[in-house]
Amino acid sequence: MCLAVPGKVMEIEERDGTRMATVDFGGVVKEVCLEYVPDLVVGDYAIVHVGFALQRLDEESARRTLELFEELGLLQEEFGDPWEAATAQEAMQAQEARK
Repeated sequence: MCLAVPGKVMEIEERDGTRMATVDFGGVVKEVCLEYVPDLVVGDYAIVHVGFALQRLDEESARRTLELFEELGLLQEEFGDPWEAATAQEAMQAQEARK
């Protein structure tokens, strides 16, 4: 599943003519392209999907959404280690095959 996740802009820089930001998603930090929302500034919250900021979001809505995603385990699903997830899935399939 691929979610649009709210995150806080921590740092902004230009790379090869593209505005990029370091964004904190409740403890997970990723690089995000700001070209669709060029007026974002450090401290703003944005909805991010597949590495692109799509729109500004108020802080309260961002925090509530991150808390809900955390409760549902969606942050781990979205940002978790893909190798760890693949290993867990293989183990589950092996267990099912033994039944």
